[in-house]
Amino acid sequence: MSEQFELTARVRARSGTGLVRRLRREGDVPAVLYGGGKPNISIAINHDVLFHSLEEENFYSAVIVINTDGNKEQAILKDVQRHPHKANILHADFQRVDRNKPIVISMPIHFEGEDECVGVKIDGGMINHLITSVEVTCLPEDLPERIEVDVSSMQKNESLHLSDIQLPEGVQLTALMYDESGMHDLAIVSVSARRVETVVEEEQEVTVAAEDEQEGKPDTDKESPDE
Repeated sequence: MSEQFELTARVRARSGTGLVRRLRREGDVPAVLYGGGKPNISIAINHDVLFHSLEEENFYSAVIVINTDGNKEQAILKDVQRHPHKANILHADFQRVDRNKPIVISMPIHFEGEDECVGVKIDGGMINHLITSVEVTCLPEDLPERIEVDVSSMQKNESLHLSDIQLPEGVQLTALMYDESGMHDLAIVSVSARRVETVVEEEQEVTVAAEDEQEGKPDTDKESPDE
């Protein structure tokens, strides 16, 4: 199961622009806790605590315990609003989760073994990250801590697709759950030739083609048999 975080919050009795501004001046972030068949709750969370939690990559794809006045509920982060110019959090949305119901959440992909990649070290290729996060569906207790893809054995001109991701039991890629045709089995990483190498190969092909064309032309410098 993924790392679990806990945030202490207090219930906001009222809402409104004036109250929200006062909360922010006092160092709190207005937020809402919703879903799970329960009423929405307006809450306030300490800005610095939430800010530093958001610096943790796992926080975005973890089950978070929201402790409101001693009442603990599990939730996942669904949205964060940030100030366009300042390093401030303006608002956050948290969705309750039911331990018996699957959740859908986006998780980052960690590409492992890039330094040992065969297509790079031996063939001089270049790794291209085509997809950097995936959406998974699972029960809260099955939520993995991270999604890892090993690229160490990849060779040049080779690609890995969504179906190549090794997932723990109980975890599914949302995009492939009902994809019988395979149309959504997208490539997530590839090893390609470097641009300089490609340009050289193209120039060599043009040179060879020009030489072949020249050999096929009549030699105009030779004397005519009638002369």
